[in-house]
Amino acid sequence: MRSRQRGATALGLLCIVAVLGFGLYGVIRLVPLYMEYFSVVRALEQTAKENAGASSQNLRTSLIRRWTVEDIKSVEPRDIDIKKTGNGFTMRAWYRAETPFVGNVSLAVDFDKSVDVKGN
Repeated sequence: MRSRQRGATALGLLCIVAVLGFGLYGVIRLVPLYMEYFSVVRALEQTAKENAGASSQNLRTSLIRRWTVEDIKSVEPRDIDIKKTGNGFTMRAWYRAETPFVGNVSLAVDFDKSVDVKGN
């Protein structure tokens, strides 16, 4: 009677480890981008909460201060859209962040966050 082989071969195991390694490396490269996105969201929400009823120029000034404190580099405070809506404003951060992956291959992530600022 013939014996049947069971389990993975060394080459099969090496392929699985390589795919998992690339995936893990991608996650490690993306974590800083998402951490900075959470800083952008926190800056927008705190600015909206603390500046209810403020003008668009006051909102922009407050964003500039928060950008400095949070050390945000992917998007500039002047790139944040501040638009009049009803009796308040809407601040929108839409940007693309990129990080190098392997060689000439990069990972790109699009972020979009809008926060409403209530008027008086």
